[in-house]
Amino acid sequence: MNIHPHAPRDTAGPQHRLCLAADVEQYSRLDTLAQSVVQADLVRVLDEAAGLAGLHRADWARQPQGDQEFAVLPAHTRQDIVLGSFVRHLAARLAAVNARRTTRLRVRLAVDSGVVADAALGHAGPAPVAVARYLNAPQTKSVLAALASTDLVMIVSDRLYQDVVRLGQPGLDPRQYVKVHVEVKEFGGYGWLHVPGHGPERLRPLVAGPGREPSPDTPATDGTSRTAVSQSPTTASQSRTTVSERPATVSQHIHGDGVAVGGDVTGGVTVGLPPAPRSGGPHHAR
Repeated sequence: MNIHPHAPRDTAGPQHRLCLAADVEQYSRLDTLAQSVVQADLVRVLDEAAGLAGLHRADWARQPQGDQEFAVLPAHTRQDIVLGSFVRHLAARLAAVNARRTTRLRVRLAVDSGVVADAALGHAGPAPVAVARYLNAPQTKSVLAALASTDLVMIVSDRLYQDVVRLGQPGLDPRQYVKVHVEVKEFGGYGWLHVPGHGPERLRPLVAGPGREPSPDTPATDGTSRTAVSQSPTTASQSRTTVSERPATVSQHIHGDGVAVGGDVTGGVTVGLPPAPRSGGPHHAR
C-alpha cells in the first residue's frame, strides 16, 4: 500500500481525525483494463466532488488500495461539509460518469472520526479499523446491491451521527438516515446508512434482520408445542413454571427437588407412579 505522494505526513503521533474510505462494487469481476479505468474514474470523481465542496484533496493523507481509497482528512476539515456537500456532489459526479459508461461505477462510502496514527503500511488506530468494518458491513453491501437506481451508499459511525448529523446542521437531515448494527470480524457497533435520493422507508426493509425465533409458547410450524420454564435455583416449592396449554396425555408423579413440565424433567426428581401409602406409620401419603 502506498501513501499518496502529495499527502502530508503527520509525525506528531496519534491524532483525532476524520477518516473515510470509498470502495467500488464488484471490482474483482472486471478484467485488467476495466480495473485500470475504474481506478482512474474513482479518483476523478473523488477529486471533483471534493473540489465542488470546497475541500482540498491535496491535503488528504490518501492510501490507495486497488478498488478503494482510504483517506485521513486534515484536522481543520468541517465534518458537516464532508457528510453533506461532498456526498451530494459525489453522487452527482458518479451519475455523470455512469451516463457514458457501459458498466456503472457504484461506490460504498464509510466515514468515522477517531484516533489515527501513521504506520509503516499506511495508518493505524481505531478509526481506520472502524472505517474498514463499516465499509464491509453486510448492510452496506446489501443496500447497494438492492437499489439498482443508486450509485452511492454511505454509512457513518454512530459517533459522527450523534455529534454532527443529529444536530440538524444545514444540508444534513437526520431523518434520512437508518440505524444498523454492524458486526464484522471482531468489530461490533452501530452505524447509520444514508443513500442520496432514497428515504428511510426505502432502506429499512433492506436492512431488517432475520425474523426472530418463535417465542417459547408459540406453536411450532410442525404442530408440536414449545414450553418455557422459569425455575428458581432452590426447591420445587419455590419453582415457577409457565406452560403452553395443550391436552394432557400423560400423568406423572414428581417428588423430590425437581420440576416436570410437559414431559420435560429438570432437577433431581423421581418419575413414576405415586408411592403406595405406608401402613402402620404415623403419616400417610396424600
